[in-house]
Amino acid sequence: MLKTVYTLSIFGYCVIALLLRLALIGYGEWQDRTLMVKFTDVDYKVFSDAAHYVHQGKSPYNRSTYRYTPILAYMLLPNITVTPLFGKVMFSVFDILTGYLIYLVLKHQKYSIQQAQMYSCLWLYNPLPMAVSSRGNAESVMTALVMICMMSLCKKQVILSALLYGLTVHFKIYPVTYALTIYFHLSHPSSKTDHYIKKVVNLFLPNKDKVYFVLVSVLTLVLLTVVFYHWYGWKFLYESYIYHIVRKDIRHNFSPFFYMLYLTAEQDSVLWMKLLVFLPQLCLVLAFSMKYYTDLPMSWFLITFAFVTTNKVCTSQYFLWYLSLLPLIIPSIQMSIRRATVLTITWFLGQAVWLQAAYLLEFKGQNTFIWIWMAGLLFFTINFNIIYNIIEYYKPLMPVPSYLSKKRK
Repeated sequence: MLKTVYTLSIFGYCVIALLLRLALIGYGEWQDRTLMVKFTDVDYKVFSDAAHYVHQGKSPYNRSTYRYTPILAYMLLPNITVTPLFGKVMFSVFDILTGYLIYLVLKHQKYSIQQAQMYSCLWLYNPLPMAVSSRGNAESVMTALVMICMMSLCKKQVILSALLYGLTVHFKIYPVTYALTIYFHLSHPSSKTDHYIKKVVNLFLPNKDKVYFVLVSVLTLVLLTVVFYHWYGWKFLYESYIYHIVRKDIRHNFSPFFYMLYLTAEQDSVLWMKLLVFLPQLCLVLAFSMKYYTDLPMSWFLITFAFVTTNKVCTSQYFLWYLSLLPLIIPSIQMSIRRATVLTITWFLGQAVWLQAAYLLEFKGQNTFIWIWMAGLLFFTINFNIIYNIIEYYKPLMPVPSYLSKKRK
């Protein structure tokens, strides 16, 4: 039976996956018209309204809560001129593109066609991204941009990858956390010396590829920023960039910092509080960048997973940022099926505990803030246990630098 399945090409898998998403979009239209609980993501209305303003020659930021790049509003203009379903179909196509790019990256890593197809299907037929894209959420655009940026880096296309990276950071700023690991990745092989200091210094020293990448990516980001600032002014700068850095979201979410931010909402942030939120992310990004810079899929996965888990705001749509990278590293995780199953179940159970508390707060009006916070701490612990296990059982095809690896007796 497996042999029969493998006769299907990657394009066949992509077509079937797209048809499933189109079916979900059709079902969503029925649910929106029939049931009280809507299928369409609330952000989709925001995107469409912003596109409507652009179509009228106005600023997309006339729509309150539109906190995205103007490019997204332009991409959704057919929502106004063709059909309101265009955006959902487009996001679904980007979702499929992400799966296809996973396939290409795995093939580039010397996995067989069958293996590349199998692991790409973990994304193509994952219910979570299927539901998110068909509901009208734009995260699939980001996952596709990140994946194509990685693909170009793997092929050593420095200028192209720099252009894509600048565009990706413009779309959403979280990939800026990949900057250090990309910079290290572009290092030329050092001399055969095993001296730790010399090898670390070599990571920071500039070379032609590093200079090109930094200049092109920064210029791309600056050019996009200058153009849209000229068109839309301070409102663009604040909503697209600054808001996501200074935001203090007191709505319940998975973050372990949620309750602290909720209780101090009316107070000015003090230095120790800012450091408490920022330092764990900084330390983890630095550690994973230095440890796994030769292995982009692993470094980006760990950086993203840790960044999302320790972020001051953490919602379920952020999970897609690291889940899209997971199929790239699964082939190198030498873990028993039993352990992997237990970790997966605990990850879902952690969310279920939190969602139960959130349901009682939102729909029953019960004061479950402490419960939500405790559930967030539990989920935080589960996530870092998963990170620990992935690191422990990860056996890459391309080994990490010997001078940074654990010395085993």
